[in-house]
Order: sequence, then structure tokens, then C-alpha cells
Amino acid sequence: MNALSQLNDQIFLAINGFARHTPWLHAPLQAYAKYGVALFGLLLIIALLKVRRGPTRLLAAAGWAPAAVLLALAINQPLGHLFAEQRPYATHHGILVLAQRTSDFSFPSDHATMAGATAMGLLLISRRLGWTAVVAAALMAFARVYIAAHYPWDVLAGLVLGAVVAFGGWLLLHAPLTALSAWLRSKPGVNAVFAPTAEPGEAAAA
Repeated sequence: MNALSQLNDQIFLAINGFARHTPWLHAPLQAYAKYGVALFGLLLIIALLKVRRGPTRLLAAAGWAPAAVLLALAINQPLGHLFAEQRPYATHHGILVLAQRTSDFSFPSDHATMAGATAMGLLLISRRLGWTAVVAAALMAFARVYIAAHYPWDVLAGLVLGAVVAFGGWLLLHAPLTALSAWLRSKPGVNAVFAPTAEPGEAAAA
């Protein structure tokens, strides 16, 4: 564990050193680290619109994806209190800090957890949207370390946690979620917006 901790520190300090030499990246990465969650929300909305008249299984996945994000974040909160890891700027003096200082715990990263769950949830729906989210998630993870809000293992753990919750939950719940989506589609009000136009079982993923 000591070797892993040393490697974690070394990577963090290397990224922080890179941040010192790239002042032109400060503003965009600060903005993305803080407001990039909006991009993930937009991708989830696009996914729902993309499959709203497609196969019921994909519509169910589009409904599950945002639920998985919320579930992953709910699981992440007690984990943060369990590990109670301090933020990098609380333990490393003299580093460049671009993040807004907070008393929240560092491990795992909420932002990375959200990003990981969104990326995996979207991969269940559309390869194109899913891989767009994977790239966005990787950038979010890097940005959170770049601004010194997290250590590398904080964001890596968050990405893995989010992805596991989204994928594992879908494996367990896809049958009842698909049945629920089919039932909801049969209702007059819902049917007007989400009536399927694809043949049952037709693959609509891009």
C-alpha cells in the first residue's frame, strides 16, 4: 500500500507540475472541472431522445442511465466518510491549487463517479454517445487532478465505482426495467411521445 501511495503522490505531483507550466489551460480546465457535469446531463438527454421511439430495451437503458448516476453518487457518499481522505491541498504544501477549497473528503471523487456511471450507462445505449462520454469522463478525471481537487486514485476509484454500479445494476435489473418501460409505453400520454417505431428486438445502438 505504501508503494501505491507513493506512486499516487508521484503522479499527482507530476500533473501539478504540468499545471504550473500550462497557465493557458487553467481557465478551461477549471471551468470543465466545475461545470462539465452539464455535458454529461446533456448526453443523457440526447440518449433518451435518440431511443424514445426505438426498442423498449434501449428505452429502459436510457431511463436506467440517470438513475445509475444517482445511485452511484448515493453509494459514494458513505464511502467518502469511511475512507476520510483529505484533499491534496490539505496535505501537500506549496502545490498549485486551482480548485475551490472544500472540507469534503477526497476519495472517491464524486465528479468521477458521476462521469463513470454516465459513460457506462450510455455505452449500454449507443456506442457513439458512450465513447463520447468515455472521453469526457477521462477529461473530467484529469481536470479534477489538474486543479488539485483530487489525487489520481480518487478519480480512478470514482470512474470504476460509477461504471460498476451502472453495468452491474443493468445486469440485475434490465428485465424488470424493460417490462416497466413496455408497460409505461402502453399508457396513452406516454405512448404519444415514446411509441416505438422500430421492430421489436431491432438494434438501434449506433
